[in-house]
Amino acid sequence: MNRYEKNFDDVLQRIEKARLEANEYNIIKIVAVSKYSDTDAVRELYSVGQRAFGENRVQDLKLKMDELDDLPLEWHFIGRLQKNKINHLLDLHPSLFQSCDSLELAKEVDKRAKVKGVILPTLLQINSAKEDTKTGVMPEVAKDIYLQILEDCPNLKLKGVMSIGAHSEDQKLIQKSFETTYKIFEDLKSKGASICSMGMSNDFELAIKCGSNMLRLGSILFKR
Repeated sequence: MNRYEKNFDDVLQRIEKARLEANEYNIIKIVAVSKYSDTDAVRELYSVGQRAFGENRVQDLKLKMDELDDLPLEWHFIGRLQKNKINHLLDLHPSLFQSCDSLELAKEVDKRAKVKGVILPTLLQINSAKEDTKTGVMPEVAKDIYLQILEDCPNLKLKGVMSIGAHSEDQKLIQKSFETTYKIFEDLKSKGASICSMGMSNDFELAIKCGSNMLRLGSILFKR
């Protein structure tokens, strides 16, 4: 047994339990957040069945993609994207850009993607807890911004929404932030939204209860 197999199996069991309790029968995708782990750790998690991995810095994403190019991995960018890194990200062709946090950024990425002939699968990040420490669009305007990106940014392939749960010990506050995101996602399904990415190592079961179908899990998978 490699050092992450038990963690992985335990997480799968917890996800399944949360799904059944929530009467949620859709497939829930795990994105393993590897930002604090080396490529050997990624290989070990790959060997027990994990395929999608996420990085929050463009330079780290490139490094791991280069070193692991022999594996059929699905790479997600999950961090804040600085404008001077847009071209670098587009050159990497990630499977999903999860953290488009403003209309301004969407238009800038779209402009550069058009020049490069790239179509970038993208999620709109929503600051559903309205916290100053987080980026993302406010929930009141999220639907309008999503629709505007759909109309104005043809080189961004919008696939849904992403959010981070409220930074709080109060489970009710965290749940409320997830429910806010999910309601927006539900309203956007008719516009092609299929991904609701919310839930991390400390709150993923609650996120599943609230309708998440994509989890971003780091420490709980890579702990030793």
